[in-house]
Amino acid sequence: MLEIVATFICLTTLLTYVNFRFIGLPPTIGVMVTALMFSLILQGLSFIGYPGLEDRVEALMNQIDFGDLLMNWMLSFLLFAGALHVNLADLRNYRWPIGLLATFGVLIATFVIGTLAFWIFGLFGWHVSFLYCLLFGALISPTDPIAVLGVLRTANASKPLKTTIVGESLFNDGTAVVVFTVLLGIAQLGETPTVGATAMLFLHEAVGGVLFGGLIGYIVYRMIKSIEQYQVEVMLTLALVIGGSAMASELHVSAPIAMVVAGLIIGNLGRNLAMNDMTRRYMDGFWELLDDILNALLFALIGLELLLLPFSWLHLLAASLLAVAILLSRLLTVAPAILLLRRFRSVPRGTIRVLTWGGLRGGVSVALALALPIGPERDLLLSITYIVVLSSILLQGLSIGKLVKAVTREPDPQAVREH
Repeated sequence: MLEIVATFICLTTLLTYVNFRFIGLPPTIGVMVTALMFSLILQGLSFIGYPGLEDRVEALMNQIDFGDLLMNWMLSFLLFAGALHVNLADLRNYRWPIGLLATFGVLIATFVIGTLAFWIFGLFGWHVSFLYCLLFGALISPTDPIAVLGVLRTANASKPLKTTIVGESLFNDGTAVVVFTVLLGIAQLGETPTVGATAMLFLHEAVGGVLFGGLIGYIVYRMIKSIEQYQVEVMLTLALVIGGSAMASELHVSAPIAMVVAGLIIGNLGRNLAMNDMTRRYMDGFWELLDDILNALLFALIGLELLLLPFSWLHLLAASLLAVAILLSRLLTVAPAILLLRRFRSVPRGTIRVLTWGGLRGGVSVALALALPIGPERDLLLSITYIVVLSSILLQGLSIGKLVKAVTREPDPQAVREH
């Protein structure tokens, strides 16, 4: 295990250096692009006379439980780090669009994407049951907080847009995991749970995660408030994420949701009421560095996954059609929520366009796809998911900044009329 960790940390550092020195893309996207290039180089070397090289790298990748690593550990660290810098008052101000998109938006997107996927798979002669199409809809419907947070750092988005996008992406993975878990249970057991059982699962996973995160976050906040030693205070937050994630797994509550809530408490109550300037500086520096390292490692892993998946031109064509279907479902969920909100408060111009195009898919979708039962449906859905995630991060991720700048330059008709 130590050799695997050393290999991937060194490789990720090299990919990060290559991107920073020669390519210059946003860090998360650039690392994934360089990892993709590295995968293609390995395949080329294996093809032209270095047999076994690709197999050795593939064997190394197979030793990593990507789903467990992301969902139970890396995602908790990344969400906690992201939540540390989110203002709780801003979330409260935009709670309605965030709440609608993170709950009903995921449910609607799951059904719309699942239905369109069933039709598209049929066009290519792939016999995939409607239940597995709904599973695909559930795993691909949430926007990925890691990708979104990484891209928004480089996009000069307005405060309402940034708060809505970040708030939604921090919370909607919990809803998607619950929906995915219910559908996966139906697929494995062959029976449909009752509405009561489904509601209890949601309460246990999602609400349990909120309550557990609030409890451990408040306890650590009180501990930080009782001392003035930045080394110990930083260690307390590290123990909060590591120990909290392990306890959440044992309690069968959502570790990602728990870490979001705990991060909001430490980032708001802790930062304002329990830390001095030196502690804030070291706390921010530590978690920003850890966030950058884990982001780079995650997207390097996603890029190298190319070696493990079967691809064909049919997969690429089907994934392209599904990528359009996913954008359509995103529009169908975003537009009603924003139009309803406009009846009660001012909403910045271009919000629907930015939220639709800014709904990036990422590592969460790949991890859920890896959790599917072994079989032909899993291989197909995993390949399609991977292509959709790549296209989303590369196409949308590289252009969302330009869209945000274009939208902010447009005159607001309401402001023009008032003038």
